[in-house]
Amino acid sequence: MNTTLKHWREAATLILTAGCQHLGVVPKISAPGPWHGQQQKTTFDYEVLLLQRSEKSGFMPSAFVFPGGLVEPSDFSNDWVKVFERHVQKPNFGLGVVKQPPDTRSPMFISDRMKFGSLIPGEVAFRICAIRETFEESGILLVVPENSSIEDNQKFMAAYDQNSETVAKWRGEVQGDPLKFIEMCKELRCVPNIWALHEWGNWLTPLFSKNTKARRYDTAFYICCLPRKPVTVDDQKEVITFKWWTPQEAIDQLQKKTWIPPPQLYDLSRLCNFTRHEELQRFALHRGLEGCERWMPVIVRAKDGMVHVLPGDKLYPEDPDVTGETAKVYSTDQTMEELAQDRERLHRLLTVDGVARFFVNTQPKYKHVNPRLTQSDSDKKVKSQL
Repeated sequence: MNTTLKHWREAATLILTAGCQHLGVVPKISAPGPWHGQQQKTTFDYEVLLLQRSEKSGFMPSAFVFPGGLVEPSDFSNDWVKVFERHVQKPNFGLGVVKQPPDTRSPMFISDRMKFGSLIPGEVAFRICAIRETFEESGILLVVPENSSIEDNQKFMAAYDQNSETVAKWRGEVQGDPLKFIEMCKELRCVPNIWALHEWGNWLTPLFSKNTKARRYDTAFYICCLPRKPVTVDDQKEVITFKWWTPQEAIDQLQKKTWIPPPQLYDLSRLCNFTRHEELQRFALHRGLEGCERWMPVIVRAKDGMVHVLPGDKLYPEDPDVTGETAKVYSTDQTMEELAQDRERLHRLLTVDGVARFFVNTQPKYKHVNPRLTQSDSDKKVKSQL
C-alpha cells in the first residue's frame, strides 16, 4: 500500500449484483437527457447488494453503501505470490493491461508498488481488498479453486460453497486480522476471484469545507455479477442490515428518506441502463480494460443552495483544489432553479424538493455509460414547477 499519502487513504468497494427469480417491475427508460420520461413497463432480472452502515460509524453513518473498505497492508503482502503462483508471470496476474494512457490514469492505479516493497500490482491488491471486505461485511466469499482457469472465472461465478461453520469461523478470524485472509485461502486451497471483478470507476472523497477535517478516501469501484443471490449475513458491527434491491428500487428509497451517498446513487443510476443481468455482465467484462476517470465532486455554492459538480460540467473548475491546501471556494450567481433548467454541459447533482437528482448530458469516457433515471410522478411535478 502507499504509505506516503497525506490527504486521503486508498480503499476499494464492490458493486455486487446477482440474478433473481422474481422480476422487479420498473418504468421503461426513455431517451437520454437531463430528465427522463416514463413509458411502458419493463423488468430487471437482477438485484444489487447494499449494506447499511451503523449510525455509530465514523464515516457515512446510517448510509446504504456497496460493500468495501480501507486497503490494508495485508492486501499488498508478498505472501499472496504463493497463493497466485499459477498467475504471477501473467500481466497483472492475468487481469490484463488497461488500455487507458498512463498520463490520464488515476494515481492509485499507476503507483509503482515495488517502491513500497510489494510484488502485488495495485489492480490485484485493490480487488483482494474488495473481496476481503465483502466477506467481512456480508459473509459472501468470492473465491475459486486454486486450479481453476481465468476464462472460467470471468464468467458468471457463484460464491464459494463451503460448510457454513467453516466459513463463519474464517470470517471471524479475518475480521480480527486481515492477514488471516491469506491463511484461509491457503488452507481452503482457493484463490480470491479477482478476475470476476471488473474495473468500474474511481471516486475521491470531496472537500466539504476548509474547516472540516473529514475522512477522505481514494476508492476503486469494481463490479461483479453472480448468477444467483448468495447467503448474506451482516456483521452487526459496521453493518446493521443489508438489502438486495433492483437498481431502480434502490433509487426509489430516496423518496423514503433513505440515505444513499452520491457515488452509490450515481452508479445505481448507471445500472439502470441494463435491465438484463447477462447484458450487464457482458458490458462490464468487455469495458473493464478501457480504464476510468478519477472523479472528485466539487461543491459549488449557488445563491440559494449548493450543487455537486463533476468533471465535464461547465461549472467544474479547470484546476480543482484536490488536496484542500489552497482552501478554494467555488460559487455561482445562479439559483438552484436556474441550475436545474440549464442545458449546457451538465454533469451535476442537484437536490430538488429534498430529492437528489443527477443532470447529465456530457459524453462518458472509456466506453462507459451515463446515469439513466426513470421519472416518477413526483419528478414530473417538480419539472412542471421549474
